[in-house]
Amino acid sequence: MLSKEELADLITTDVESFNQEIKNIKGGADLSETDFSNINLEGAEFVNADLTSSSFADSHLTEVKFDGCDLTSVDFTRANLVECSFVDSVLNGTDFSYATVNYGNFSDSDMAGAIFQGADLTNSDFSMAENLNASRFDEETVWPDNENLPEDFDSTCSNDLSSLQDEDDYEQSDY
Repeated sequence: MLSKEELADLITTDVESFNQEIKNIKGGADLSETDFSNINLEGAEFVNADLTSSSFADSHLTEVKFDGCDLTSVDFTRANLVECSFVDSVLNGTDFSYATVNYGNFSDSDMAGAIFQGADLTNSDFSMAENLNASRFDEETVWPDNENLPEDFDSTCSNDLSSLQDEDDYEQSDY
């Protein structure tokens, strides 16, 4: 079995061999805290891998599968993702700020705490995503059409923070 470093090196030289190695690892590969920044990948399959706290910042990813992965706190800032799959993955705190995600599939993924500030999510499918209401985004976030969003999701951004503040916060302290 290859080490984390050997797997990270293999993905840059031979994607098919990387995919085969990943499939042979019982319980999924541990690639947590690995730096894949500025990488250009096509057809990689990180299926069931633990990628917690890894970085794909400024990367170009095409037809990459992250199905069943733990992507907690992964950095996808400024990445360009085309036809990537995140089916049944955990994306808690995953940062897609200023990323372009075109035709991404987020079915059955947990999106709690995911960050989409300034992201372009055109044509991506979030219709079966879980906890998308618990994600963070701004007025610059470009969402897909409503049929690709959960029915209860509100994609409008409000800058009115006064509704979130408690009146008790403004009471004078005795100290």
